[in-house]
Amino acid sequence: MAITHWSDRSDPGKYRTGRQFRRLGYLMASANPAWDIRISGNYPKSMRNPYIVVCNHQSFADIPIVSRLPWDMKWVGKDTLFNIPVLGWMMKIAGDIPVARGDRRSRAQVMIDTKERLAQKVSVMIMPEGTRSPDGRVGEFNDGAFKLALKLGIPVLPIALDGSFDALPKSGWLFGSGSIINLHVFDPIQPSDWENNGAGMCEHVRKTIIGKVAAWRDVAPETVDSLTILAG
Repeated sequence: MAITHWSDRSDPGKYRTGRQFRRLGYLMASANPAWDIRISGNYPKSMRNPYIVVCNHQSFADIPIVSRLPWDMKWVGKDTLFNIPVLGWMMKIAGDIPVARGDRRSRAQVMIDTKERLAQKVSVMIMPEGTRSPDGRVGEFNDGAFKLALKLGIPVLPIALDGSFDALPKSGWLFGSGSIINLHVFDPIQPSDWENNGAGMCEHVRKTIIGKVAAWRDVAPETVDSLTILAG
């Protein structure tokens, strides 16, 4: 990866360096015989026409699973991950973006860094729940990524994911039993369709993801939506 980073020096987006890093996640996911990963949807023709990619978040297993998609995108991740030996170093040279939860300055810096990566023609992955689901349901989305997409005129690429919660539960690092894991890439959402309504786009994407997860589970969408459950 270091060699790729050196040879990738003419590209400020370090696309090939990031792609090399994602391949490690791809190998991890592919090497686990307990994970039956099923990917659907249509891939964008070129990820160098950047997107803000958003996905629901069920477990740490999401990272290697999403890395099976054949492109690089810079991930916004918890800052403590960047301090882990080797892994944190690789995240840094891949161009991933650290965020400290509850730190307003850190969140502001994330927006600056995201804007920079997009200008370098590299997509950015943001999980708008901000943390892993405690029970496999879809939590509340922060609308920051959607407002930024509208401000910059960047399309949003939604992804729905289900099955990884049981593959690697939040309570620990032990792999769960065999899991069918579904991943779906939706068509991009154009910012021009939403004008200045970032909150509306956010809610639309969240409901779209909830609907897909509910269809995979063959249940009503209300049972997948943590906000509906809490309200009830």
